[in-house]
Amino acid sequence: MKQAYLTIEANRPVTASVYRMDLRGPDLEEQRPGQFINIRLAGRFLRRPISVYDWEGDRVTVLYKTVGAGTEQLSRMHAGETLDVLTGLGNGYDLEKAGERPLLLGGGVGVPPLYLLARRLRTMGREVTAVLGFNTREEVFGEAEFRALGCRVQVTTADGSVGKRGFVTDALPDSYSYFYTCGPEPMLRAVYRATNTSGQFSFEERMGCGFGACMGCSCRTITGQKRICREGPVLEKEEILWAD
Repeated sequence: MKQAYLTIEANRPVTASVYRMDLRGPDLEEQRPGQFINIRLAGRFLRRPISVYDWEGDRVTVLYKTVGAGTEQLSRMHAGETLDVLTGLGNGYDLEKAGERPLLLGGGVGVPPLYLLARRLRTMGREVTAVLGFNTREEVFGEAEFRALGCRVQVTTADGSVGKRGFVTDALPDSYSYFYTCGPEPMLRAVYRATNTSGQFSFEERMGCGFGACMGCSCRTITGQKRICREGPVLEKEEILWAD
């Protein structure tokens, strides 16, 4: 974890409720796929945790959804403003387990952390399939960006307005070596049941401190309680104990 003061280079909508923010600063350390940053906002007691979409050198990009007062405030910020950011949080994905044909499954705002993962896997020469799930056509983003990396891409929508009708679990390929997933818990539960290989799950969780001090985002595993912000957000399939 490192504190950095990053300048907003751009902050623009990609859908009606999802925004892309590009940040740059000389003190930015490496951000690994699956990690997140924690942004301080004026007048807010708690920082806002946002998954890393992309990183290169002194630039980090995040995609976030306006779901409350904090992210709505973030969406109104402009290029040139500076943010107090904690970077390099969470444990991220383990790329060494991917095999030759990894499968990436993202739902809604669970899609962004998979982009940097896909880019790294493609650099390693892996054949990546990405299944991106949304509710409607109006919510879809990221398809062109994943295709530009050379990924095979399948979009699903719950209402069938674009892509395959249904959920990400309705579009699983016949064969894949390993999987990585991020999304809301009902989707993650469905992925857990539907997949036939090992894999890694990135959990979306409300966080207090974002670096393991408050224990507010703990979850049960086969080895005891783990903090989503510190030991997570990525957990292995075999260690997860789902709450009843």
